Amino acid sequence: MRVILVSAIALAVPLAASAQGTNTGRNLAAACAICHGTGGHVAASAPLIPLAGLPRDHIAAQMRAFRDGKRPATVMHQIAKGYTDAEIDAMAAWYAAQKR
Repeated sequence: MRVILVSAIALAVPLAASAQGTNTGRNLAAACAICHGTGGHVAASAPLIPLAGLPRDHIAAQMRAFRDGKRPATVMHQIAKGYTDAEIDAMAAWYAAQKR
């Protein structure tokens, strides 16, 4: 019984990681929806930048600039500090793939 349980866990961990890997950008970007809109589509009346369809490198560079204190912000510099380079790249790629 123990061997079966260990085998099931050993198989489940890579499967869960690969499923997370496929959706990492989308999952991380969900936290941005409150300000930047679902899928990066901001309401026309909002003073925020829509992120959907922007170039991946531009989004990643701006997030790193916020994180590193090189771009002034009200809250983004605090939010961006919570993301690794890999997470920023994943979010940037996901937003870039969204239609404007």
